[in-house]
Amino acid sequence: MKILIIGTLPSSLYNFRGQLLLFFKRLGNNVKALASGANKADIKEIEGLGAEYIDYPVSRSGLNPKVDLNTFRSLKSIFKAQQPNVILAYTIKPIIWGAFAARCLPNTRFYALVTGLGFAFQKGGWKKNLLMKLVVILYKAALKKADKVIFQNPDNKQTFIDLGIVPEHKTAIVNGSGVDISHFDVKPLPSFPQFLQIARLLGDKGIREYIQAANIVKQKYPNAVFHLVGPEDPSPDGISIDEITRLNSFDAVEYLGATDDVRPYYEECSVFVLPSYHEGLPRTVLEAMAMGRPILTTDVPGCRETVVNGYNGWLVKKANAEQLAERMIWFIENQEHWQSMANNSRKMALEKFDVHKVNADLIRIMELDK
Repeated sequence: MKILIIGTLPSSLYNFRGQLLLFFKRLGNNVKALASGANKADIKEIEGLGAEYIDYPVSRSGLNPKVDLNTFRSLKSIFKAQQPNVILAYTIKPIIWGAFAARCLPNTRFYALVTGLGFAFQKGGWKKNLLMKLVVILYKAALKKADKVIFQNPDNKQTFIDLGIVPEHKTAIVNGSGVDISHFDVKPLPSFPQFLQIARLLGDKGIREYIQAANIVKQKYPNAVFHLVGPEDPSPDGISIDEITRLNSFDAVEYLGATDDVRPYYEECSVFVLPSYHEGLPRTVLEAMAMGRPILTTDVPGCRETVVNGYNGWLVKKANAEQLAERMIWFIENQEHWQSMANNSRKMALEKFDVHKVNADLIRIMELDK
């Protein structure tokens, strides 16, 4: 069987879908992986997972009709040439334009993996609301003939159903992208309070609240350490390094840039923080859980699935720097709870979020186990 899996960033294919590509290959399938702008190192990583890489043009953000039309035409051409049996697309542009393009192959099964609702579904001014209406129309039209639409949390699934994008019988849920629990192995906790956020520099990731909370905590506990790791992002919601510097007026947070290996940063932290506004199911949180770290995140779709309050961490309100700071202070003042929360995080990662269990669920949903 020939399977095409479509993303946008080449690195996401091997960082987030690597085990899935291997799984597809081990089942005896011919696997092709599509993304945009891969370099030699990216292609080597993808081919090492048993998949052939195919490049196609796509803009991750923005709604330029000419650019998106080019994406649609390119995917349609690739699909006609490859004649796949199954297509799996994830993130908004591959899902929408991949679904439309797949209609040229009436016998091909198309699956959409919704990894989060993203910036377009967040309410705001008239421009943002207009964008949401447009995205809903595109999703609804594109997914009309999809075989299944797979979500990573029940809230996102219900949103699509309520908006009439997809009927319930076409939906399914998996526990995120999963985490490789052997790659992200347990490490001892440090003995001092060191907080960490790993995320692309986006407003919706709660970067501003993280820095504001660190500024508050530093006034009471100047020895607490706050690290921020992640690349800049060209999205309309992106935060520049200059803004990071302005927000960080007390030098409370040390920005460490981007990295190809996040594990040393998890190992150094005592509490992992993600004050996100919305997620599918946050990969960074799952990685931190697998490495045995207490979690401090927001009570929003996707994030709330990773934390049981008081068991492996705490949930706080979205966009509330003061409450975030209060829970950071709780961690500093209640160090005796760190280890039990760390153990419980690892236990949850093993039971619910093991990538092999998640991939087995995907294989079943996509009917590739028959």
